Amino acid sequence: MTTTRFAYAASTNRFLAAPELLEQPFAVVGVPFDGAVTNRPGARFGPQDIRRASLMLCDGIHPHFNVSPLGVLGDGYDMALPNASPLPVVREAIQTQAAALMARHHCVFLGGDHSVTLPLLRAAKAQFGELALIHFDAHCDTWSDHFGEPSGHGTWTYEALTEGLVSPQHTVQIGLRSSGERAAREYVQDQGGLIFTARQLRGLDGGALVPVVAQIAQRIGHRPCYLTLDIDCLDPAFAPGTGTPEPGGLTSSQVLTLLEDLSPLNLIGMDCVEVAPAYDHAELTSSAAAAFVWTYLCGQVAKR
Repeated sequence: MTTTRFAYAASTNRFLAAPELLEQPFAVVGVPFDGAVTNRPGARFGPQDIRRASLMLCDGIHPHFNVSPLGVLGDGYDMALPNASPLPVVREAIQTQAAALMARHHCVFLGGDHSVTLPLLRAAKAQFGELALIHFDAHCDTWSDHFGEPSGHGTWTYEALTEGLVSPQHTVQIGLRSSGERAAREYVQDQGGLIFTARQLRGLDGGALVPVVAQIAQRIGHRPCYLTLDIDCLDPAFAPGTGTPEPGGLTSSQVLTLLEDLSPLNLIGMDCVEVAPAYDHAELTSSAAAAFVWTYLCGQVAKR
């Protein structure tokens, strides 16, 4: 299959102005696909805006970890994707490229809609074995179909569990609050996983999140763990630029605290998805996404 880069695919804009990806241990790579959204499109432009927002982080030295990923980070630009093809074809292209990247680098992927996480997990499972999963989101993404379609950005968690990519008992969802039937909303918990709804986390921050982190760490242990962060886990006040905003969400400080305190886990990769710049205001959403990716990277660099 032959693919070409789209005109908007990143070719000069790089996260933290890091150099082009060569042999660096850490990689940032864009996945500019939003063909599986159910509401507002535009997340294919997310990687570019997250990179632009990251430039405000200057030297990249994190105030908590006191490290910068610069020096060990390369930007692999955007994947070349056949965006007009059926979803299975696009996912195959993502999985193939992700597999090659994961074999050489610790990767952070910039989406793109949340349907891209399934092929990323397929590549990660082949590299690391059955995974634990930490899933930040307003939505459960465990519907067995997507308004009559067999797959989309709201079915990937269900598919990952039924395919055996992730262990149900080691799956943790954080920030859920959207409408939906009980069978979907509580599917992960019914399979033995752990859910922290946005309602449960209201008013908790800083030290008040210590018991939450402890429960997650105890549940996941040393198992290889993939972290996926849908930007709509945030309240729209903090992230208006997304396709399916849901009021009543997490704050930026809550997510940063969780990312910082979960960094000791055996994390093998991350994605940040559903940033849709056309609906953003004052770069609030892309700035939050850049800060989350930067914080994740610094936490992993600090462990080295």
